[in-house]
Amino acid sequence: MSFETFGQPLLTFPDAEKSPLSIRAKALVFVDPRSRQLREELEQLAPRSISVLIRGETGSGKELLARHIHRASDRGGLFVSVNCGAISPTYADAELFGYAAGSHSGSASSRAGWFGSANGGTLYLDEIGDLPLPIQIKLLAALENHEVTRVGATHPSPVDVRLVAATSIDLAQAVAAGKFHERLYHYLSEGQLELPALRERVGDILSLSEYFLGIYSQRLDLPVPLISEAAQRVLERHNWPGNTRELENVIHFALLVSHGDEILPEHLNLPESLTQIEHQLRLILGNGSAAEKEALRQLLSRLEMLP
Repeated sequence: MSFETFGQPLLTFPDAEKSPLSIRAKALVFVDPRSRQLREELEQLAPRSISVLIRGETGSGKELLARHIHRASDRGGLFVSVNCGAISPTYADAELFGYAAGSHSGSASSRAGWFGSANGGTLYLDEIGDLPLPIQIKLLAALENHEVTRVGATHPSPVDVRLVAATSIDLAQAVAAGKFHERLYHYLSEGQLELPALRERVGDILSLSEYFLGIYSQRLDLPVPLISEAAQRVLERHNWPGNTRELENVIHFALLVSHGDEILPEHLNLPESLTQIEHQLRLILGNGSAAEKEALRQLLSRLEMLP
């Protein structure tokens, strides 16, 4: 299913209503030039069988990219999403790789585990850096050998799983600190995607805002207001430390407190933290020539506006 937002196509998933994900994780826009470049990279990686590592800030939409990779591949199995931070260290083996019947007290039947559930499909491991090191080693062996040994089993079971992992940290630094398995890092590094923060893809902000506004209006059975030009400017100037997650919450709030048929700046509950001059300085620092950037940095340093 697709929507038109500010004249641009927006990708959504047809089974969105059945998904446990929040609204933000069911739609993705590729309006900003950096987003369009990301989509090109994604579509080149998707048909390949290699693992993919997605790096991006919390709330920026990494799982959505992983789902898009799965949909754009030829894999007919399930997309299985696992938050590594929520895996019990005690039962990590059983959760990931499954267990044989009778291996646990009271377990009369076997269980495939997350790996087995993703057989023929895609296993998405969010915040893979949170996996304990011993499990990282077993994960790498499963990926390289295409087989897993369930807890309590005497023989391995073949699996065909594509791994898409995500992280909000620099795993290379975690490797250097001895907290992440080096070979697993290199295995994942064959296919990498960098998801820019929302503040770095300003061109996506209004399209996402309109999408969130339309969906929440539909859910709450409310008329869909317009986003005023002044409110649009505020949205585009905000730094969005919480990324798409924060934008969704801001639009939801604005819909509930607005009157009439228009969203105004005061409905957004956002600090106008950037003056117009500051906004222009940011644009120069982000998009100016090397000479312009250096001259501006020197000036701002003298004015003690930069460290």
